[in-house]
Amino acid sequence: MVSAEAMRLFVKILEEEEPGWYSRASNSVLEPVTDVQMNHNAIVEPIIKNRNSFAETKTISAENGGLIETQDIDVVSEGLGSVVVYDQWTSLPITGQRPKGRYEHAAAVVEDKMYIYGGNHNGRYLSDLHVLDLRSCTWSKIEAKVESKSVETPSPINITPSAGHSLIPWENKLLSIAGHTKDPSETFQVKAFDLQIGTWSMLNTYGKPPVSRGGQSVTLVGTTLVIFGGQDAKQTLLNDLHILDLETLTWDEIDAVGVPPSPRSGHAAAVHAERYLLIFGGGSHATCFNDLHVLDLQTMEWSRPTQQGEIPVPRAGHAGVTVGENWFIVGGGDNKSGASETVVLNMSTLAWSVVTSVEGRVPLASEGLSLVVGSLNGEDILISFGGYNGHYNSEVNVLKPSHKSTLQSKIMEGPLPDSVSAVHNATNPTRDLESEFEVGQEGKIRETAIDNFEPMKSKGGETSEHILAMLKAEKEELESSFNNEKLLSLQLKQELADAEARNTDLYKELQSVRGQLASEQSRCFKLEVDVAELRQKLQTMETLQRELELLQRQKATSEQVAINAKQRQGPGGVWGWLAGSTPQNADDA
Repeated sequence: MVSAEAMRLFVKILEEEEPGWYSRASNSVLEPVTDVQMNHNAIVEPIIKNRNSFAETKTISAENGGLIETQDIDVVSEGLGSVVVYDQWTSLPITGQRPKGRYEHAAAVVEDKMYIYGGNHNGRYLSDLHVLDLRSCTWSKIEAKVESKSVETPSPINITPSAGHSLIPWENKLLSIAGHTKDPSETFQVKAFDLQIGTWSMLNTYGKPPVSRGGQSVTLVGTTLVIFGGQDAKQTLLNDLHILDLETLTWDEIDAVGVPPSPRSGHAAAVHAERYLLIFGGGSHATCFNDLHVLDLQTMEWSRPTQQGEIPVPRAGHAGVTVGENWFIVGGGDNKSGASETVVLNMSTLAWSVVTSVEGRVPLASEGLSLVVGSLNGEDILISFGGYNGHYNSEVNVLKPSHKSTLQSKIMEGPLPDSVSAVHNATNPTRDLESEFEVGQEGKIRETAIDNFEPMKSKGGETSEHILAMLKAEKEELESSFNNEKLLSLQLKQELADAEARNTDLYKELQSVRGQLASEQSRCFKLEVDVAELRQKLQTMETLQRELELLQRQKATSEQVAINAKQRQGPGGVWGWLAGSTPQNADDA
């Protein structure tokens, strides 16, 4: 048993024997604000990178004696505006009432505010709700109210603390989906927090809901929620698939074709092009995974495409978020060590690349952390909170992604490998390949020009003609590469058209065979009816035959009796009979 599960079992037994143990322990033990210090230096010199100067970092003392890393007061006032370096994690200076450290909580962003709900701390499930203003970087706790069941039954509903749940923004509400609770229930709970009036309520759903669980993935696709996997109250791992229509609040269990992912929890899920559901990683009782599975939501068919690039190490408890066609994965671990790399998957090419890495037991290498995406001045910001790596963390870290995959650029420099094109067609067959290559080449030309601009300025001996010649040669090389890619895309489009034509012919043939089969089935059914009628007639004829034979026997007996009677009567009538003479014919008698 892993340490976290052992602690959870110990706390459960302790609560059964001594229900008031936590209140007594909380009054005598002070919890430190900071579990892991990411930087022990008191003063850091100003950093100059990309011709930008950053304010120096200072360390100030907290009220409880811990160390909190912060920045200059001018930078703090800017909030997320202080993040100017791309693809690097930065510890965000925070003010206000910071939530206690936790993991397996849920987070969501709504209008420049990040909401944190529930989680696990010291083996106890939480039900508190906190909000972080991303512009002022200020925490505040929401004193949420609970809505009564109805007018007839004014008693409030029970909002139980939970962990391993999911938080989904929908209209003006936050939907809390599933999760582990102290008292396991068979009911799959969907709770809703109204952001306008600040109240919790339970959503009444219809249909057959899934079994209760935690550690599942919940993905919003249009107006539906797609729920996959998780672990139920009996610690049984699941790999079932359910869909909740948010407009009708109706459940639907999906029986997809193909080979689904093995049962797991603590995985990550994302949707690409509103059609493809991607499942990555997760863990079972004995091992962690780094496999990638794709579900086509139109055909409901599972597939396991080939991953490109440096595949991430197996992990569970990680968090993921999408920015465009890029899927960022942060944290997670294998119960031995945390995953230190922040990786990104291009969902069109299924190519992995590493964004950045961290060192040591820091919150970004934790299990059960949350990851959301915010926006500032039109740029996306990744925001991480919490996690467990031996300590319960409550730090907020941010990263500004450059929206560029190094591996993708390398792939675009040469001919497209067959494996990449096959995976691309498998995951997104409707994408216009020609337009994709044009955009990729345009971005590559612009990127090459920017990369070569600074070195060419520093070389004072080169003439402008030489520079133009270099650019012209590189342009010709890129145009040649673009033409090759264009021919390849046309070839792929032709192959796709041929495959679609073959598919159409096979479908027509299948429909013809189905029609013939239907007519044969109808003919067989008619023959069975005729045979049944003939059998019934045959049984009737046999009965009539037996009755005829009986009548014939009766007739023969009657005739024999009549003959015998005639023979006994003579011609003399009664007097002849008295005289002993035998009648000669029947007329005399």
